[in-house]
Amino acid sequence: MTLPLDALHRRLGARMVGFAGYSMPIQYEGIIAEHLWTRGHAGLFDVSHMGQILLPLGDAAGLETLLPGDIAGLGEGVLRYSLLLNEAGGILDDLMVTRRAGDYYLVVNGAMKAADIAVMAAAGLAVDHRTDWALLALQGPEAVDVLEGLVPGVAALRFMRSGGFDWQGQALWVSRSGYTGEDGFEISVPAAAAETLAEALLADARVRPIGLGARDSLRLEAGLPLYGHDLGPETSPIEAGLGFAISKRRKAEGGFPAADRLMAELLDGPARLRVGLAIDGRAPAREGATVHVGDQTVGVVTSGGFSPSLERPIAMAYVERGCAGDGTGLEIEVRGRRLAATVVPMPFVTKNYVREGKR
Repeated sequence: MTLPLDALHRRLGARMVGFAGYSMPIQYEGIIAEHLWTRGHAGLFDVSHMGQILLPLGDAAGLETLLPGDIAGLGEGVLRYSLLLNEAGGILDDLMVTRRAGDYYLVVNGAMKAADIAVMAAAGLAVDHRTDWALLALQGPEAVDVLEGLVPGVAALRFMRSGGFDWQGQALWVSRSGYTGEDGFEISVPAAAAETLAEALLADARVRPIGLGARDSLRLEAGLPLYGHDLGPETSPIEAGLGFAISKRRKAEGGFPAADRLMAELLDGPARLRVGLAIDGRAPAREGATVHVGDQTVGVVTSGGFSPSLERPIAMAYVERGCAGDGTGLEIEVRGRRLAATVVPMPFVTKNYVREGKR
């Protein structure tokens, strides 16, 4: 399938690949160059493969039977990161929920949107899947000045806040959020206007188009998990380090899938934990590489690659709890040889979100 910006990507010289059932740009000028440009300036990402879903406000209670977040208590214009759980407490998807004036707006992973919609519909939720919207992400330290120049008022938003804006007669929904660790915005725009908006953003010298390759290396440096790699149906929120997604009220009241199990994991600790690994040398460790202490296998890498910002290989892995402490020395087996690695805090690169009270 093609996305609304397919023709633009090809005009810009993108190398296209199949991803989540769509033809999408993996790179334009090169992953490292695009990565570093986003860290220093502003990168434009096409994330229209993501699912954009509306639910009526009356579905809050029903949604809370599937998610561990406090959905009913969300303030208008507030985003919340949450998790769609199966009956065992495993993660079916991670997603964003925003309360708007008349509905809830959800953004779900592109590869999982059909399955997510089926789960929500089976729970009796009135799902409105908006296939007539595109989704752009403008990320980087110069993103705010660029977008404010086109859409006055967006600079007043803070991290995990959103609002409706008008651009040339088009209604936009803009959130100050993203998947790079940088300040930036995600912009929901009618699909028919997406190319015009993208071209207006790219007309600014501070903005360059960025592909999936740099999106992945940016999120890895930010310590952000990727569904289907670092998260899945066999992964609990607690071992993934996502316990914050279980809101205070929900911890007290329960009512979400496997609440007893997850509360026990919060109290006693899980058997394994997602950790960051700094790897010695220059060779990266990729997904599936095993993690060892001597002759004992203690974990597996779920994401790994070369960090353009740090100029060294980094990875995320699930390891046994006793091996998860910062500073723990481990080894990763790659092509028959062992690479020395050390457990380090995440994010690997400082996040630059603009929160409330921060100028």
